Amino acid sequence: MAARKNPLFDTATTLGKLLGFLGVSAICGVLVAGLMVPAVALTGTTASNSINYFDSLPSELQIDAPAQSTKVLANDGSVIATFFDQNRVQVGLDDMSPFIKDGIIAIEDSRFYEHGGVDSTGILRALAATAQGGRQGASTLTQQYVNNVIIQTQVANGETDQVKFGLDKTVGDKVREMKLAIALEKKYSKDDILKGYLNIVYFNNGAYGIESAANLYFGVKAKDLTLPQAALLAGVVNSPTFYDPVQQPENALSRRNLVLDKMLQQGRISQADHDAAAATPVELNLQEARQGCISAVSAPYFCDYVRHVILNDDAYGADETERQKFLDRGGLTIKTTLDPRLQQAAQNQVNDTQPATDESQKGTALDTVEPGTGKILAMAQNTVYSNVDAIGNTVLNFSVDAADGGGSGFQPGSTVKTVTFAEWLNEGHSMNEVVDASRRLYPLNFPWKASCTNLVNFGAYDPSAAGSVLLPNDEPGWYRPMTVREGIAHSINTATFASAAKLDLCGINDMGKAMGLHSAADGSALDWTTSLSSLIGGGKGVSPLTMATAFATFASSGMYCKPIAIESITDYQGKDYPVPTADCSQAIKPDVANAVNYGLQEVLTQGSAYGLGIGTPAAVKTGTTDSSEETWVIGYTPKLATASWWGWWKDGARRDALNYNYKGKVYPQVDGAYIAGPQWQNYMKQAVSFYPSGTFTAPPANLLANTRGTTTPTTPTTPTTPANPPATSAPTAPAPTTPAPSAPATTQPKAPDADTPETKAP
Repeated sequence: MAARKNPLFDTATTLGKLLGFLGVSAICGVLVAGLMVPAVALTGTTASNSINYFDSLPSELQIDAPAQSTKVLANDGSVIATFFDQNRVQVGLDDMSPFIKDGIIAIEDSRFYEHGGVDSTGILRALAATAQGGRQGASTLTQQYVNNVIIQTQVANGETDQVKFGLDKTVGDKVREMKLAIALEKKYSKDDILKGYLNIVYFNNGAYGIESAANLYFGVKAKDLTLPQAALLAGVVNSPTFYDPVQQPENALSRRNLVLDKMLQQGRISQADHDAAAATPVELNLQEARQGCISAVSAPYFCDYVRHVILNDDAYGADETERQKFLDRGGLTIKTTLDPRLQQAAQNQVNDTQPATDESQKGTALDTVEPGTGKILAMAQNTVYSNVDAIGNTVLNFSVDAADGGGSGFQPGSTVKTVTFAEWLNEGHSMNEVVDASRRLYPLNFPWKASCTNLVNFGAYDPSAAGSVLLPNDEPGWYRPMTVREGIAHSINTATFASAAKLDLCGINDMGKAMGLHSAADGSALDWTTSLSSLIGGGKGVSPLTMATAFATFASSGMYCKPIAIESITDYQGKDYPVPTADCSQAIKPDVANAVNYGLQEVLTQGSAYGLGIGTPAAVKTGTTDSSEETWVIGYTPKLATASWWGWWKDGARRDALNYNYKGKVYPQVDGAYIAGPQWQNYMKQAVSFYPSGTFTAPPANLLANTRGTTTPTTPTTPTTPANPPATSAPTAPAPTTPAPSAPATTQPKAPDADTPETKAP
C-alpha cells in the first residue's frame, strides 16, 4: 500500500507550494551570495553543501547561432525562396524599435540593467505573490535567454525529448540556469544579452525573433514597429499561445495594455503616448511565412535544383542531414545565376505552349545557359511544383538529371547528329564534302571503325536481319548524294550514317564527352559504339539542361563550362562558403566549333527549322523521336544557349503525338520545329533583347571546301546563294550540287527530322 502524503506539505497545496518555493529560494539565495560575494563568511552544513553543489554545475554556456532562415536570391538580388527550420532573421539592436526594447524590459525584467543575472528583489517579489495565493515569475531576461539557448541547442542536436518548459523543470534545472545566467553577465554586455534574447525568443505562429515577428504580424521590419505594435509583441513572449494575437486577440489586447501600463509606470513613455497607444485597436497585417521551393516566388524547379546542389555536396556537411541543417538553419544568403527577366519570359512561354492542365499531359521545358560561363539563366517547365496528386502537378524537374531532382531524361533524337557533324569537321573533313546519302543498307558485317572497342551487337539496318528494315529518312526524296552541310541542315538520317561510316565511332564518343553529353539517369557518357541507332538519337535519355550546356560549347568557340546555379553563399556573419565552379576549358577546337556554328545557322535559313529565325544570328538543331514522343529545338546565339523540349513524360498520359490536335490544328506527326520550335523562337526573341549577341566567328576556308583539302569543286557548278544565308562573316560557300527542295515560308515546316529507335536496328 502506498504511503499517504502529508497534506500539510503536499506540493499541490498552497502551503506546500510556498514551502517548496522557500526552499528553492533559500538555496538559490545562499548560492548566489556565495558566488557573487565570496568574501562573505558562510557557515553551516546546508550552506556548505549548497555551495559545493553550485560549484559543480557548469558555468560556461555555449551560445551557438540560433537557427536562421536562408534566402535564395536571383542575380538581381530579388528573393526566389526562403528556407528555414525556424523562421528567424537575426538583427542588431540598432535595427530594433526602441519601443520593443523598452517594452520587453518593462514587462519581463524591469531591473534588467541593475542585477547581475539573478534578481534577488524579483525572487522576494515572487515569494510574496506566492504567499498571497498569486503567481509571479522570478526569472530575469538573462535567465530566459539562457533557457532559450539551452532549448535551441537541444533542438539543433535532435534532443527534443530533453526540452523542458515551466513546471517540468527541477530545482536543479533552475539552479543551473541561475549559475549560467550569472556567468553570462560576466562575459557579455547587457545590450548583447538583450539583443540575443530578442533574436531567439518565440512569438508564436512560427515566428522566432523580433524581426520575423514584426514581419509576420505587421508586415514591417523590427526597427519600424510602432509603440502599440511593439507592446503587443512584448506581451506575447510570456505565453505565446495564450497571448496569440491571431487566435486570442482579446488576451493579446489585455496583455498589450498591461505592457503599456508598465512602460508608463517606469517612465519609459509619456501619459499621452500611453493613452494614444492604449486606444489603438489591434490591427494585424498578417504575412504568411512561406518557405521551401513549394512556396517559391518564382522558378520553383530552379529552386529545387539549387537545393539539390547543396544537398549533394559534402562541402556543406558530412551527410545529407547535416547539409539540410546548413540550408534550413544557417542564415545563408545564396545568390544564384538566375536572370528574373529571362525566367519570367520562359515561364510565360511554356505556360502558353502547353497549359499544365491540358488533357494530353504533354510536358514542355525551356533552359538557358550563358556560353563561356555556364551560368544557368532560366529554367522553366509547364507544370505546377507540388506533390499533391492532381493533373499538372509534379515535383519532377524535367530540366535536370535524376541526381538533381529530375528523371531519366528524354531521348535527344536528331539533335545528336550535331556530334557526328562536329567530329566530321574535327577529323579534317569539309562540310561541303559529298557523301552517299542514298545508302540505306547497313548489314551486321558493315566495316564500322571503332578503335577503342569491339562492336558487339551493334545492330544493323538490313531487311535480311530479323526485325530490321532499311535505314529510313522521315520523308522520301532525300535518298541521294549530298553534302554533309546539306545533310545536317535538313537532318537527313542517311547523310549522318554516310558521314559516320568514314569516321572512328570512338572519335564521336570523344566529341560527345567534350560537349558534356551524358545520361540523365546515371551520369554515364553517351556512347556511339553500343547501338547503331545512337547515331540518330536512340539510346540513353538526356536532360534539357545538359543539351543546352552542350550546344553552348559551340557558341563559345569550343569552350565547355559545367552548368552552375550558385554565384555565392554567405552566412549572417559574412562568412563565405565555396560554391561549385564551371571549370571552363577548351574542349573543342575553335575552328571546329565555329564551323559547326556556320552549318547550324543554315538549319534556320533553309533547313528543318526554316522560318524560326529570331532577328539576330542564331544556330539551331531540331530533334524528333519515333512517334513524336520527344521533340526538341536546341539553339543559340554567341550569348545565349537554350534547349526547348516538348513531349511525353508521364506514365498513363498520351505517349505519341501522331494525328495530334494542337490548338485547333491536326498534325500527322509533330516534328521538333512544330511546337518546341515556336516555343524556342518566341522566347529567344525576348531573351536576345537583354543579351544582344553580335555575329559568330567565321570558320576556316578548309572546312568550307567543296571537297576535302581544296576550295575548288571537282565538278564545276553554278553557286546558288540561299535566300536567307547564315548571318556570319564567313565566306559564302557554293550551294550543294543537287539543290535541296525549297522550304515553305512557314514557322511550322514539315521537316525530315525523325529518329529511328534501337528496335529498328537489331
